[in-house]
Amino acid sequence: MPGFEHFGEEERKEVLDVLETGVLFRYGFDQARKGHWKAKMFESELSKRIASTYCHLCSSGTAALTVALASCGIGAGDEVIIPPFTFVATMEAVLYAGAIPVFADIDQTLCLDPDAIEPAVSSRTKAVVPVHMCGSMARIKEIKDICLQKHLILIEDACQALGASCDGKYAGTFGHAGCFSFDPVKTITCGEGGAMVTDHREIYETAAGFADHGHDHIGNDRGLEGHPILGGNFRISELNAAVGVAQLHKLDRFLETQRTNKKSLKNIKKKIGLNYAL
Repeated sequence: MPGFEHFGEEERKEVLDVLETGVLFRYGFDQARKGHWKAKMFESELSKRIASTYCHLCSSGTAALTVALASCGIGAGDEVIIPPFTFVATMEAVLYAGAIPVFADIDQTLCLDPDAIEPAVSSRTKAVVPVHMCGSMARIKEIKDICLQKHLILIEDACQALGASCDGKYAGTFGHAGCFSFDPVKTITCGEGGAMVTDHREIYETAAGFADHGHDHIGNDRGLEGHPILGGNFRISELNAAVGVAQLHKLDRFLETQRTNKKSLKNIKKKIGLNYAL
């Protein structure tokens, strides 16, 4: 049950707030926007919701992965271990970074198998990107332990798993960075959007700059900002962020519905004797 199935007055109100100001860009135009900062609001509320120190919104989940890899220093020739069962964006983001995707097998969670990581590690391995598929979390604590032992960067692709948790800690918050997608068929949607979260200030500041042509966002005049790094355009608009604000407020309701549906499917599976994982 993706969030787009439950659009209502909440989403319309947040979008109208933006349209009434005429400011669709997430930066600047302070007076004209009349106090409405939808991207900043979404970032703040998402950080609080999943207990992450920092959050930066992007134009998509693919953009979030691209920004996360760059912000964690992944570059040309680095090897990044990923699962073969994932959406193509996981591999695309690694290739965009100039890095080399290395596949390691999945287990019954349908996610990266911790036991398959070590055989895939080489002298060029720099990062591991487990994917929490279909809302089901990987054995992330084991994967994190391996990354710590091997001194590897851990970036979670949690694009399909907003709200999932393990022992009270949310998907996307176990590693150096975590990524989410808010496209039309995700748990909550912005139409198009994504987010990178992290507890590391340096990674966050690099991400905020890299996603916005290298702007350092220091001061209150965008034209006078510094550009200490080379970046690109991975920005989200205020309109997309506005939809996300309303959707985020409904997240608990969406998750409860999904869990109820899963319970029903498991009961059906049990009655008819199916033996595959669910």
